Amino acid sequence: MLEADLKNFFGSLSHEWMLRFVEHRVGDPRLISLIRRWLKASILEDGEISANEEGTPQGGSISVLLSNVYLHYVLDLWFERVAKPRLRGEAYLVRYIDDFVLCFQYRADALRVQKALCQRLRKFGLTLESTKTKLVEFGRFAQRHASKRGRNRPQTIYFLGFTLYCTRNRKGNFRVGLRTEKSRLRRSLMRFQDQMRRMRHLSIREQADILNPMLRGHYAYYGIAGNFRALQRVHRAVECYWRIMLSSRSWKGQVLWKQFQQLKERFPLVRPRLYLPYSELQAVAVL
Repeated sequence: MLEADLKNFFGSLSHEWMLRFVEHRVGDPRLISLIRRWLKASILEDGEISANEEGTPQGGSISVLLSNVYLHYVLDLWFERVAKPRLRGEAYLVRYIDDFVLCFQYRADALRVQKALCQRLRKFGLTLESTKTKLVEFGRFAQRHASKRGRNRPQTIYFLGFTLYCTRNRKGNFRVGLRTEKSRLRRSLMRFQDQMRRMRHLSIREQADILNPMLRGHYAYYGIAGNFRALQRVHRAVECYWRIMLSSRSWKGQVLWKQFQQLKERFPLVRPRLYLPYSELQAVAVL
């Protein structure tokens, strides 16, 4: 698996190529003119206005759409129509906006595509971030090969906030394991703590009404089969810090766990749940 990362993607898009890609499917000159003006819009930074000659503003309402169009022509079509037919074994591309991984059956194919990919991206003003791009041996035979190379376990892949690792199911067959990536987990916990500090003086009902949608959103994204322990960790951490925040505002001192349990019965926090359990994950794998 080739774990790739594009260097300054949103700031490196070529306006000329972007408009050519859009014109390939859109014939209305008014829409083309609007997109051109959008791309050329000046940037206000530190009170100074500077012209925008390349790239698209990260966070802009149309930036994600344009970036998908750009990589569709630069990467997706090239991989399917040019690179893939010339390879010896199976190969797959999985992409979400500018994050993508390439999967290969044979190492020789991976090395060949990696070299060609650098040339392809350079043509359109893009480059790979060398420090974040790596080739990882992954799959059914990774454990066997890892021991031969002096490693205790196969390497892992980081993709869209998850750590992908090699594991086995109860029958002993190979399975791709997923767990919340450590830095994303720390970031989520810090976000919950910051929110609880800012709302510490609200009523307990209002605090629960704020925390529960945040927990549901976290479970909805990270609630995938095999990652239940990470969800439980977040739930326990939120409970503990919530009790600390309630204790810090109490005139009677620390809120004991018995008192806190009574509060939770009246204002419960959403329990962890899997939004993509093993049954549905297996169905997706079959498709």
